[in-house]
Amino acid sequence: MRPLPRSPAGWTMAVFGVLAAVMGAVGLLAPEVLLDVMGFTPVAEAGRAEGDHTLVFVTASSMAALNMGVYYVLAALADWRPFFRWTMPFRLLTCTVFTLAVIAGRAPAGFLGVGVWEGVGALATGLALRHERGGARAPEQRPTGAPGR
Repeated sequence: MRPLPRSPAGWTMAVFGVLAAVMGAVGLLAPEVLLDVMGFTPVAEAGRAEGDHTLVFVTASSMAALNMGVYYVLAALADWRPFFRWTMPFRLLTCTVFTLAVIAGRAPAGFLGVGVWEGVGALATGLALRHERGGARAPEQRPTGAPGR
């Protein structure tokens, strides 16, 4: 495995992965900070109602983000393009669901940033893959004498 991504699409995946891993680590180490960044009003432990499982959900989400971030970075370093393509519809779905949660009043406006981050990342990866595919010529289209002929 190379120490850096090999392609623009790989870089979009690596950046997304590093950011996800960092945010996951922040959520595990300082969940109140993560809640504040996303626009949720943090509540001190002493002020939590009995049965409030907010920190359990933040812990679970943060662990998932950390794991996902590592997967994305490893896929980027391996230049695993099928994985890049597989993530795009699900990242766009995440963007849609999170945006609708804000519109429906189920989440604060600050949470919209998470949806936008997912959507913009998916579009950046898609555009990079498209650009790379457009720049590569199929073997039968290479000029005579070009490598591969």
